[in-house]
Amino acid sequence: MPRNKPTFTDTLARGVLVFDGAMGTEIYRHHVFTNRSFDELCLSDPKLIETIHRDYCEAGADVLTTNTFGAQRLGLEKYGLADKARDINRAGATIARRVADAADRPVLVAGSIGPLATQWQSEDAIHEMIAEQVAALWEGGADFIIFETQPSRTAIEQSSAAMRRHPEVPFILSCMVAGQGESVAGEPIEHLLAPLPDDGPQPIAWGLNCGTGPDGLLSAVERAVRVIALPLVVQPNAGLPKEIDHRKIYFCSPEYLTEYAKRFVNLGASCVGGCCGTTPEHIREMSRSIKPLSRRRTEPIVKAASAVPLKPPAPLAEKSQFGKRLAAGEWVTSVELVPPRGYDLSSTVAKSRTLRERGVTAINIPDGPRASARISPLITAERILREAQIEPVLHFCCRDRNLIGMQADLLACAACLVRNILFVTGDPPKLGDYPHATGVFDADSIGMAAVQKRLNQGVDLGGQSIDPQTFAVIGVGLDPTALDRKREIDRFRQKIESGAESAITQPVFDPDALLRMLDEVQHHGIPIVAGIWPLISYRNALFMRNEVPGVVVPDAIMERMAAVTSREDQLATGIEIARESVARIRDRVAGIQVSAPMGNIETAWAVIE
Repeated sequence: MPRNKPTFTDTLARGVLVFDGAMGTEIYRHHVFTNRSFDELCLSDPKLIETIHRDYCEAGADVLTTNTFGAQRLGLEKYGLADKARDINRAGATIARRVADAADRPVLVAGSIGPLATQWQSEDAIHEMIAEQVAALWEGGADFIIFETQPSRTAIEQSSAAMRRHPEVPFILSCMVAGQGESVAGEPIEHLLAPLPDDGPQPIAWGLNCGTGPDGLLSAVERAVRVIALPLVVQPNAGLPKEIDHRKIYFCSPEYLTEYAKRFVNLGASCVGGCCGTTPEHIREMSRSIKPLSRRRTEPIVKAASAVPLKPPAPLAEKSQFGKRLAAGEWVTSVELVPPRGYDLSSTVAKSRTLRERGVTAINIPDGPRASARISPLITAERILREAQIEPVLHFCCRDRNLIGMQADLLACAACLVRNILFVTGDPPKLGDYPHATGVFDADSIGMAAVQKRLNQGVDLGGQSIDPQTFAVIGVGLDPTALDRKREIDRFRQKIESGAESAITQPVFDPDALLRMLDEVQHHGIPIVAGIWPLISYRNALFMRNEVPGVVVPDAIMERMAAVTSREDQLATGIEIARESVARIRDRVAGIQVSAPMGNIETAWAVIE
């Protein structure tokens, strides 16, 4: 077939790819039982296989995997179908190709080859079986081959060596690992994914699939990204099945699998999907949450402005009172007030006025936390500044607007004299009450810091001059307990290179984790404000631990909150924990941002005073 469509590498350059889920699970759900060859259905019931592929495609999968996992000559022999091997593989690829080509976006086809029963086979026989399957899948329209669930380093090397017979065909090597990050033969993942000989065929990506479930693959992914330079594909099972009335049932929800998929991507995985037990529902949730967050720009966010001179940006101390205190090394305090769901801002303004009278430096205004729909944070910030006479720190997330809309709002901030801006990427819509809303994510916090830096120099994102220039204090976030610490530190460096002048951390419940992070990033020289959240109850601690992205509540804190029972004592314990955290970090940070849980400023003030 013509090979003029985007390749795996081309498509991956646009962002993280979502693979489909299990084929066998779906066939079984359509009342086809395991006493027959599932692969042969490509010939005898192509409509069923096409329906399953279409379900995954409509769920958002970028890669459809052919129904040929066990379609090697040796595997088909027990069904009396060995002579149909080539026809089954070609048909499997053709069916998937037909669905992919009918999609309204680029969709790739992965030709699936499962592990071979090779104990009694010569090397030539193994290579011959693989080569036969590869040739038929390629003829049928596969974009690349994926060797799935490979059980050992020997199997990986055999699969790779067999590709010498088809050097034109790209391939992925995907291994099955147990809970300890080892193969079924006990080989560590570092050995499984070690580089192949330079003189042999090389994969376009490595993969981890199957195993015990998404939680079981987490540590394996952490280790894998340290030893490979190629993209990584992660496709966990939907946990381990339980037998109910003689049926194998998986209890891993789409939401649960998706949370782990986000962790895999944050660790560095380039592709995510599902293996045994996963369904189109799992892939739909994964696609909805992963794709907006993983969109990568292929061209610079800000356009070169060679003909427009850049103005020198104002010094930090001259931009705002908040910036002046940061520049002078004075201790700053701020309280986070979430904008209301309605439009009555009188209570928010009154609370802000009270906090100003008590000496608080600024009011933090979140931008749709947890993808909630609330009154505009910019309007909230402007009212607080004008009526309460205290500076706001406006959180500005990239979820809801394209670049044009975001630049318009940044200019509006300048017009309203709202000068302290904290750029955050924003929670995906799936987390809120409007899960079907579209996340835009034209840029992340790094990109928006760069846009604001240019506006501060008198040039907009299109390279046009603006006069006067803006005077925003560019703030960014920092997560001291990030799962992928190396990535978080690297992103923090990029934020500073893009123009960041200050940072505010996620809520800190583990002061030592923050101190360790500060040891690694304070050489950048920008002031860092610690986020503090006074827990109001054990239930609140559970919520923060389980529901709020980027927040880690240590076991010791959970035990302290659980040790007291009355609401008053739990609140007092939460405030005490927060105060202890502040005392532990005070000499290492520029100040604190204290949240006001449930809008109660007295709780926040109890931490600050």
